[in-house]
Amino acid sequence: MARYIHRQGDSRICGATTVAQQSTVRANGRFISIDGDPNTHGGGALKATETVGKVRINGIAVILNGDPASPDSICPIPPHCGPNASSASPNVRAGGNTGGQGPQ
Repeated sequence: MARYIHRQGDSRICGATTVAQQSTVRANGRFISIDGDPNTHGGGALKATETVGKVRINGIAVILNGDPASPDSICPIPPHCGPNASSASPNVRAGGNTGGQGPQ
């Protein structure tokens, strides 16, 4: 089952939220997050996984709940060295058969 999409303002496991870099496509009134989006702590670029080459906005892969991220500016304090996407749209999904994670 497909996973739920991550958006502007959705949470990261470190307590930060995502800052969407695109401003054309929304889900539930929020801009959808894409590969490379940072978090509110600075840095923490998200890394698209199963949507690469499949689901894109302006040619850039969208982010799904649970996708990994680069360290943010508070690393090396855990969990800032991997501030993954940890919440998402309650009803918009993308991707494929991965067992998916529901919204949190």
